[in-house]
Amino acid sequence: MGWHKTVLWGITMLTAGMARAQQADAQTFRTYRCTDGTQFIVAFYDEDNRAFLQIDGEPVTLAKRLAVSGARFSGAGITLRIDKTGATTVKHLKRPVTACAAI
Repeated sequence: MGWHKTVLWGITMLTAGMARAQQADAQTFRTYRCTDGTQFIVAFYDEDNRAFLQIDGEPVTLAKRLAVSGARFSGAGITLRIDKTGATTVKHLKRPVTACAAI
């Protein structure tokens, strides 16, 4: 009887591990076009509070920062803001802040 419990426990743990791995894969990708012509792709992962961008052909990871309203991510000279209504702005390099819309 002990052997059967061990096998059942192993199958249960394997199933639970596979379910958790599938949940960790949940992700959101969005493509944006800005008024100054900039285009970028941003990815958000459920288990991660960072934003992963591809802007100007380069991958950039932005850390989540404190924001009064909505979300703000920054790093490597790039700041991405998404307010509660979904309005998005980006500031990168030495360009001014630009409004962006999801496409």
